[in-house]
Amino acid sequence: MSLERIRALPCWQGEIEALPLKGGLSNESWKVTDGRGAHVVRFGVDFPFHHVFRDRELAAARAAHAAGFAPEVEWAGEGAMVSAFLDARTWTETDMRANPDRIGRLLADFHGRMLTHLEGPGAVFWVFHVIRDYGRTLAAHRSRFAAELPRLLAVNAALEAAQIPLPIIVGHHDLLPGNFLEADGRLWLIDFEYAGFGTAMFDLASAAGNGGMALVQEGTMIEAYLGAAPDAAFLKSFAAMKCAALMREAMWAMVSEIFLAAPGADYDTHARDYLGRFETALGDYRQRHGALD
Repeated sequence: MSLERIRALPCWQGEIEALPLKGGLSNESWKVTDGRGAHVVRFGVDFPFHHVFRDRELAAARAAHAAGFAPEVEWAGEGAMVSAFLDARTWTETDMRANPDRIGRLLADFHGRMLTHLEGPGAVFWVFHVIRDYGRTLAAHRSRFAAELPRLLAVNAALEAAQIPLPIIVGHHDLLPGNFLEADGRLWLIDFEYAGFGTAMFDLASAAGNGGMALVQEGTMIEAYLGAAPDAAFLKSFAAMKCAALMREAMWAMVSEIFLAAPGADYDTHARDYLGRFETALGDYRQRHGALD
């Protein structure tokens, strides 16, 4: 069915060859080669249960290209987006741990430049609201994780209270290793489903959590981002946000298990992996910063 959909898109020049791309947990992507070269086709519909709307994703992807961080969007239509293909290597968690300074500088640049390129209505990403909404969804669908929700939501409220005010930026908000590409020493970002206005703390904390960074690597990334050593209040807020980012990723998988069935995706394993990371981060927070209020 996807091959028929690909061939029907009106953007090709001559005959095409199409190969599925692996790695997506919620969307379907293909590498397509036509008379002009190589492209990536990304299929996806709105996911209201994840607060994902494709018009907002398209606007963010176009802004990211204009700002110099993402490949060009070449065509977009109902349920599909075609972008230039990058002959690049996809990062792993090992790459993230090995390059915290590069991530910090990339995010500082991204947050600094995206504001002037984003057009149209702006999406908002506030992880603590997302977690509360996920909690409602999981309870309504009687998820097998429902018994854990009261504790998770109570911790979420305490983590939110631990945040410090920061300037509003346009963030990526989905900094999994697979969304970093490297080509000829240059870093690129892809997949802007969750991009929108928010706090820089989430991108920093989620990069640390998704990359499995140690304390020293987190410090290197933060200092590269700020251009100076962080103070104690920033580090406490960061540690709380890291817990929230990991909790949100676990709950993302719990909700995805209800609504999605991407080929090869194991939402149960993903949820349990990130619940484990969350518990470790929460223990680290309490050890370094004391009990949550």
